[in-house]
Amino acid sequence: MSQPATDIDALKGRLKATWMAGDFGLIAKSYEAGAAEFVRRLGFAPGSRVLDVACGTGNLAVPAARAGAVVTGVDIATNLLEQARSRAAAEGLTARFDEGDAEKLSYPDASFDAVISMFGVIFAPRPELAAAELLRVCRPGGTIALANWTPGGFIGQVFKTIAGHVSPPAGMPSPLRWGDEATVRERLGAGTEQSLTKRMIRFEFPLTPTEVVEFWRVYYGPTCRAFEALSGEPGKQAALRADLEQLWTGHNQASPGATRVESEYLEVIATKT
Repeated sequence: MSQPATDIDALKGRLKATWMAGDFGLIAKSYEAGAAEFVRRLGFAPGSRVLDVACGTGNLAVPAARAGAVVTGVDIATNLLEQARSRAAAEGLTARFDEGDAEKLSYPDASFDAVISMFGVIFAPRPELAAAELLRVCRPGGTIALANWTPGGFIGQVFKTIAGHVSPPAGMPSPLRWGDEATVRERLGAGTEQSLTKRMIRFEFPLTPTEVVEFWRVYYGPTCRAFEALSGEPGKQAALRADLEQLWTGHNQASPGATRVESEYLEVIATKT
């Protein structure tokens, strides 16, 4: 059953506020190298028309523009788009960044050679609508390329840990379903030829795991909001913090005083037939 318009509008308002909380640019910077590798594998030809959906601060859009693509980024978070524009301008790159909704893109049918998203479109609250929009704006023969957190990967475990302490917003499906191969095949449908590959991406911080948890509490919107939801219950806040510290410590591959963690994601390369 579809949600009433008032409910979905309220949910999207909460999602926008979540992603505008903190400073996601500082989190995105920790995996810039992995984002650039994702773009390099796509091998965009100069002049390719590329749309980065839920582009955030431009982790995909900026390297795609460096490769000579004609890039448009779209996101719901006004402050993240401002950072993306500043990044592109600082490198003298031409890229367009629009505020918009992944479930209702404002672009004509078949207007892009490639439609891409890294850990972004997975947070759209109505994934079937978002998937339909990815397909609609991609030209026949074009590429839809996604990087989606898997349920069993490190970030998947972070999300599950948070959900064990704070209930997700009503009506919000798990973004981790985009990391399930059968779900992806169903959502993108029979109109694509799909190649699905599990890959790893690295987070690196010059901080201890305990300090990383605090860093994410301050700067990563979903974690920030989770702690805020428990603000009246110090014991529950402490329990969430302890569980997250245990998770980061257990997966840390760096020497003392630093944190390096790798997280699995599902790389989706779909050709629209």
